[in-house]
Amino acid sequence: MNAQINTGDASLRGLRRLARLYGIQLAYHDAFGRFREASPESLLGTLRALCAPIEHLDHVGEALRERRQQIWRRVLRPVIVAWDGVPPRTRLRLEAHRASGQADFQIRLENGLEQRWAYDLELAPIEKAIQLEGTGYVAKRMVLPEGLPAGYHRLRLEFGGQIFESLIIVAPQRVYEERWKTWGVFLPLYALHSGRSWGGGDISDFEELADWVAELGGGVVSALPLHAAFLEELFDPSPYSPASRLFWNEIFVDPRKAEEFTRCAAARQLVESSEFQQEVEALRAAPLVDYRRQFVLKRRVLEKMAQWLTQEKSDRGIAFRRHVDSHPLAADYARFRAVVEQRKSPWTEWPERLRGGVLRKGDYAEDAKLYHLYAQWLAEEQVSALADKTRSAGLKLYLDFPLGVHPQGFDVWRYREIFAVNASTGAPPDTVFTGGQNWGTPPLHPEKIREQGYEYVISCLRHQFSHAGMLRFDHVMGFHRLFWVPKGMESRDGVYVRYRPEEFYAIVSLESHRQRVLTVGENLGTVPHHVNTMMSHHGVQKLYVAEYEIWPDPAQALRPPQPDCVASLNTHDMPTFASFLTGKDIEDRLQLGLVKEEEAGHEQEARRAAREALAVFLSGKGPSPVRWEESPLLLRRCLAWLAEQPPQVVLVNLEDLWLETEPQNIPGTSFERPNWRYKTRYAWEDIRGMAQVLELLRDLSGLRKQKESAGS
Repeated sequence: MNAQINTGDASLRGLRRLARLYGIQLAYHDAFGRFREASPESLLGTLRALCAPIEHLDHVGEALRERRQQIWRRVLRPVIVAWDGVPPRTRLRLEAHRASGQADFQIRLENGLEQRWAYDLELAPIEKAIQLEGTGYVAKRMVLPEGLPAGYHRLRLEFGGQIFESLIIVAPQRVYEERWKTWGVFLPLYALHSGRSWGGGDISDFEELADWVAELGGGVVSALPLHAAFLEELFDPSPYSPASRLFWNEIFVDPRKAEEFTRCAAARQLVESSEFQQEVEALRAAPLVDYRRQFVLKRRVLEKMAQWLTQEKSDRGIAFRRHVDSHPLAADYARFRAVVEQRKSPWTEWPERLRGGVLRKGDYAEDAKLYHLYAQWLAEEQVSALADKTRSAGLKLYLDFPLGVHPQGFDVWRYREIFAVNASTGAPPDTVFTGGQNWGTPPLHPEKIREQGYEYVISCLRHQFSHAGMLRFDHVMGFHRLFWVPKGMESRDGVYVRYRPEEFYAIVSLESHRQRVLTVGENLGTVPHHVNTMMSHHGVQKLYVAEYEIWPDPAQALRPPQPDCVASLNTHDMPTFASFLTGKDIEDRLQLGLVKEEEAGHEQEARRAAREALAVFLSGKGPSPVRWEESPLLLRRCLAWLAEQPPQVVLVNLEDLWLETEPQNIPGTSFERPNWRYKTRYAWEDIRGMAQVLELLRDLSGLRKQKESAGS
């Protein structure tokens, strides 16, 4: 970092103007309501991450001139949004002396049809006129043809011997919606271990969970993100830092579901060997998911199946080759993963040619490439089959779309021009993380994704929408703005960078209607009012988390949720219900050094008041009083209260039903706690028959059906 900037420098005014022109927010109100102004160092670091031509404060004047010219020389905005077929409006920025004469327009519809017309620019009204570096510019308003169908269309303008293009997104104002009252269960798939899986949950286990929920009358099954992960030399099992948002995590594949397993003698012999079975038993007996050992074990089987498939003539082999031929991105991904394995290093440490995206034979092992191609093919087949099965059973498969991707992952390597690799996403200081958070994932560049026509974003969404019945957007505030932490700076020194929310909502709305998928936005934490307002305007459901809504007022200890939300007691990033009641989570954070002793004391006192108020409040919701120490009864009353509320979905963390105390994740920690590795305390075969679990879910199901029958 440069030395601290002299805040008395007259160039600071120019720096702030430049930051605004790049969409950087100069200040914000934090979780405590305090006004925080971005420092000059933070603004400079963020501008560099946005590729602004500025290294020092001395460069501000030239950078301002270049930015203004860049804006006014952009004749067409990169993306135009039209809602519900209303004629889209756009603005043409032109040099004043060239703002008249005939312009030729063309709209190429998504279905290939074209509309063409000529227009005299003299007729377009002027909205604004400026002088910039001795050149006059005008902004003229244009209304494009009405009646455009929903979809992604290309606008082309030919004028003065030049061609300009823009993407038009025509979408319904509101996302796909259904009116219903139901309930569902949440459990991370890796945690759902059984007597038949190899040390952690797989797709077959998830299918059994879905069948069980359907039998009990539920309508939703939910898990953490199922995206690809690094589980070899590069290791990061976090589902919120995936190696790619375009591919699946093959650790969830069940090899025995594939036809190749039945027909491949080598694969069967391997699985039936005493060595293999001993390893499986060791993985099953371990209290935590051992990703590396499990991955190695499963890969040995899948590799034999892949080799058999390519050597034998069969319908499956033909189908696999067709899949490979029609999915060039999958081959690109397989090569990338194979090079990572060969070089045993992240892509940022590769030679220049490889870093630049040029991979050739000899850069990787062909059998490694084959493995990744085959594993992704199987994963796609099995997730698709899971989605079909849940739909046929009347269930919604509730998938989770993470905010970011691993900085060393395929997506950043493949699409690095749209990622701001010199910054990380995070969050400003709040009551839990007083120093702020740095999540380590590079943010999307707000302008370059528009210039790319959101191609990457749409591809990632389609990968999820084509399988989901519901899709949750992690940190939905990222549609509006993201907290960027420039490289080399502390989390507390980050700043907010603005995005184009109407463009994100248009894409989500269009894709949700095409696949008939319900959408949910994770709107927890410090969220500006306008974000929730815009979510309501577009029909995106919110989250209601009871542990965040408990107040020390016995008359109204739980604030009632609104209808347009998914309600739950907690989330994967929060203490379980039993841990919350006892304040165990506060003790844990004190032990980890995440809070000071005095702060922890205040939190414990506030928690005590909240849980006692909750007990009094829920005493009036049943036939007998309840004390907070009576955890099973308090849990039952809480679930019953949620079931009688108006939200469309009540989602239950399955682990809460036996009063689990260990959380799946403690934010702000990595190696200090075994995040993303906890198995359920009981095997699946035991869970599905546990009397208290069945009783709670049957009661919940009955109450939700009553709510639906009442039509409220």
